[in-house]
Amino acid sequence: MTVRSQLLKGFLDGCVLAIIEKQTVYGYELSRKLQESGLPDVPEGTIYPVLLRLQKQGWIVSEMRPSESGPNRKYYSITSEGGQALALIRNEWELLSIPLERLLKEENS
Repeated sequence: MTVRSQLLKGFLDGCVLAIIEKQTVYGYELSRKLQESGLPDVPEGTIYPVLLRLQKQGWIVSEMRPSESGPNRKYYSITSEGGQALALIRNEWELLSIPLERLLKEENS
């Protein structure tokens, strides 16, 4: 596992919740949105276990909807508990990102 993969694994739940907060999405669409956000190396096979875990935690719910092209799709939306969890994740990100940036930035001081 690469360093990038290990770091991303810790933040993927928050990234997924942030996308689902904006709009209800199905799995492949979520994968595309992650790629469009600058995370091209999140394999589709990684997303579905994350979605299942978030569902078990009660942070998202799913519903089957008809597709215009092919079989029904499972769409995911955020719950109020998921919104609270995302707010906590965002807060923790703020608390961690500043000192991490300071510590890891390459400067000759």
